[in-house]
Amino acid sequence: MRMDESDFSVEDQALDDGAYDGPRYVEGHRDRLRARARSAGFAALPDYELLELYLFRTIARGDVKPRAKALLARFGSLAAVLGAPERELLACPGIGEATAFDLKTAQEVAVRVARDAITRRTVISSWSALLSYVRVSLAHERREQFRVIFLDRKNQLIADEMLGQGTIDHAPVYPREIMRRALELSASALILVHNHPSGDPTPSQADIAMTREVSEAGRPLRVSVHDHLVVGRDGVASFKALGLF
Repeated sequence: MRMDESDFSVEDQALDDGAYDGPRYVEGHRDRLRARARSAGFAALPDYELLELYLFRTIARGDVKPRAKALLARFGSLAAVLGAPERELLACPGIGEATAFDLKTAQEVAVRVARDAITRRTVISSWSALLSYVRVSLAHERREQFRVIFLDRKNQLIADEMLGQGTIDHAPVYPREIMRRALELSASALILVHNHPSGDPTPSQADIAMTREVSEAGRPLRVSVHDHLVVGRDGVASFKALGLF
């Protein structure tokens, strides 16, 4: 039986001083944490306290610090908590459907904020924003995704679309389908993007061969491939920066 928010009692948790002081202590802790965030700023809070503040939204009563710390310990980072599949969040003690849904909402907000930074701007001149966007979108995906960022003649974003999704180490890619979609969108250039769920963004030989196939397919159509970005938890690898094509 899965434990929900209402089943997770504060009496079962160790508080700051190692003893249970009841609801009054817990509410005082929440008030103090909110006051510190307001006075010192959110940047002054460690990740587990920022996550606590967010969990207050869904979990109205009780000490959420153990849950915040458990989530970070299980997934490794705040970004990984937000990027975790809902089913894995639900497997964590004290995390119910409402909390898991709230965390996935936060992930989608983060993705859209990052995407806004490259919308209606020349992608090439906002390269750091593009790298941030692809990391937020893909760094913690558990399956490999192949995405294409379609650009117009001014190198501005037309669309970002997933054109392949597969297993933990392979996503099917069809150069003809990529070019068909580029022509439909009147795109002049592409940036290929895919993730390595293993965490290591180092391009494989298959990645290199596929990139060359897509580039060759675009040449007679005057659709150029600006770059291929491989995203992993350890960073983003750029084919162009690595001199791979």
